[in-house]
Amino acid sequence: MRRDEIADLAAFVIVAEERSFTRAAARLGLAQSGLSQIVRRIEERLGVRLLSRTTRSVAPTEAGERLIATLGPMLHDLDGAIASLGDLRDRPAGTIRLTTVEHAAKTIVLPAMKRLLPEHPDITVEITIDYALTDVVADRFDAGVRLGGEIAKDMIAIRISPDVPMAIVGAPAYFKTRSAPTSPAGLVDHRAINLGMPGSRAPVAWRLMKGGREAKVRVEGPLVLTTIELVRDAALDGHGLAYLPADMVEGDLDSGRLIRVLAKFTPDLPGYHLYYPNRRHASAAFKLFVDTVRYRE
Repeated sequence: MRRDEIADLAAFVIVAEERSFTRAAARLGLAQSGLSQIVRRIEERLGVRLLSRTTRSVAPTEAGERLIATLGPMLHDLDGAIASLGDLRDRPAGTIRLTTVEHAAKTIVLPAMKRLLPEHPDITVEITIDYALTDVVADRFDAGVRLGGEIAKDMIAIRISPDVPMAIVGAPAYFKTRSAPTSPAGLVDHRAINLGMPGSRAPVAWRLMKGGREAKVRVEGPLVLTTIELVRDAALDGHGLAYLPADMVEGDLDSGRLIRVLAKFTPDLPGYHLYYPNRRHASAAFKLFVDTVRYRE
């Protein structure tokens, strides 16, 4: 294939991505009329129509979609390879914005930063604690951390932790007036301290085994809090049962400040994953960050 044909195909992909000749022309630094001629030339050469055009919109035809599916990843990989050469010249630097849940920040991200930041003083990591399923693109984050199974399928996801053991716990004072539940069905007679998600009226469900299958269970209670540290504090104060990462309450269980119940009905949660959109021009700083937090068994 000649170089000019490759350039034409690259221009077509950009028109399809932008769904606009005007935006694509601005992105490529070409005249809109010239770009339209390029697409028409490709269509004439291939003998199929690649784009449907109206006065208001541009959209790929079925043939166009098939061509994009093949060409798009190849061209993006080429962009990434060229960008990576520039990274060899540059000292890793810049700001990485991360959205993560509290437990992952404390147990995974911050320990990893002890290894990354002292060796790379020009990198800054901004960490925002958020339990909502944040859209990292819309909210301008570089990446997010959430449990496996909660991440949109169009994101790149990299495991950064083993599975997370969970525990249902209550204080001895709480159990003075209530018997410990022996099955998930018994939770209807108990009060829960729930973790709330911003923007949602329903608190985070507890994942329990019921009838040999995992199910999401909601338990009513007097408190809904937005951090797991506060949930633990409320459990220690005897307000009810709490559903928390087991490593967070290990010391409390050993000392007797908390009592664990329903252990055999509480499965581990899928491990934490770092998720982010396909990055055609990932910086050296971001690549280092990903490599630092990546889970290695």
